[in-house]
Amino acid sequence: MPISVQDFSKKLTLQLLELYPEQEASNLVEWLLEYHIGIRRADSFRSFDEEDLPAKLYQDLERLKTGEPIQYILGKAPFYGREFAVTRDTLIPRNETEELVHLIIKENRAPGLRILDIGTGTGCIPISLFLEMDHPTVHGLDFSKPALQVAKDNARDLGARVSFELCDILSQMPAFANVDILVSNPPYVLESDKSKMHQNVLAHEPWSALFVPDEDPLLFYRVIAEKGKQLLVPHGKIYFEIHESQGRAVKELLENLGYTNARVVQDLNGKNRMCMAMLS
Repeated sequence: MPISVQDFSKKLTLQLLELYPEQEASNLVEWLLEYHIGIRRADSFRSFDEEDLPAKLYQDLERLKTGEPIQYILGKAPFYGREFAVTRDTLIPRNETEELVHLIIKENRAPGLRILDIGTGTGCIPISLFLEMDHPTVHGLDFSKPALQVAKDNARDLGARVSFELCDILSQMPAFANVDILVSNPPYVLESDKSKMHQNVLAHEPWSALFVPDEDPLLFYRVIAEKGKQLLVPHGKIYFEIHESQGRAVKELLENLGYTNARVVQDLNGKNRMCMAMLS
């Protein structure tokens, strides 16, 4: 028997309400329907027979009901106007990181800049910068071989010439030097805050890209900023994504290491989300 898209969407949304608020559940269903059968919200009054729908749609719905993020289910996530492949080896790109990318683009208009992204994951930061800026030379590094493969695949599929390197920034020095811009969205969530996080993040996203020890919350910022003094050219810039509670601490860290013009930048929600400075 035919059912309208609107009624079918409501039917699926009800099955997700134990895990998600209604609006989020509705958005997830919309994403699922668009991916599997090309139907969007504007098609709400169209009708179809449920038995004609692919079995994979229902299989993916069951995965959603376990709390698995839809980006991992579908294998892709939107970022800065493009779609990036994602796997369980990479963090899911987030809106806050789009704001970091936008800040860098807005503040650096010169052509031919050399850029290094540390902890690249999907490669969403360096790939977006390559595609949006004026003929930059862009590099990305990560300690995870599987993550680097995802980044390389994304660069190939999106037509971005980005060089990638396997490197553990805590114990190794990157091969790329004399860069104009150093950027990183490093792990910054305290291990003690795990209990406050949504279960679908804890159960599915890589912990190594999320958490830092409580006794050293600025570990990655300190190491990257210290090595940045050797990697950056004079007057080169360093950009970090930060936890909203760390703005003052990261700014002071950069100033104590000799960086100048350090400042904290708020995101669109008014939260301290980025910190940048210049090498003197």
